[in-house]
Amino acid sequence: MIIGIGIDIVDLGRFQKRLSQELIQELFLPGEIAYCRTQHHNEENYAARFAAKEAVFKALGHGLEQGLRWHDVEVCKKDTGAVYLAFSGRAAELAAQKKVTNSHLSLSHSRQNAIAMVVLENSEQSSEEIP
Repeated sequence: MIIGIGIDIVDLGRFQKRLSQELIQELFLPGEIAYCRTQHHNEENYAARFAAKEAVFKALGHGLEQGLRWHDVEVCKKDTGAVYLAFSGRAAELAAQKKVTNSHLSLSHSRQNAIAMVVLENSEQSSEEIP
């Protein structure tokens, strides 16, 4: 059963103007920073990961005002290249409360925009679902 869906798009021009080492430290975890630094157009990768964090907040139905923090969500990468989400802190608490068992993440970026979509689900079947 789907628990929540979130999507976010980031304007690269606006994002690049604000991106500084201080903001990178505030928004991203060491693994995310290490990955993005290896990429030729690292600002696009940072923007996609920022969009993913925003999309998770939307899918959980909570944001910074409800105690979520940027470091509560990490975008990780498998050896295959597939991305996935790791939750900690308040995000992990909310995911547990909502009985989230799976998360799905899709990222994309161009020279103008970065976008992320997140789907959170649990393994319980809703009685309202059509067989």
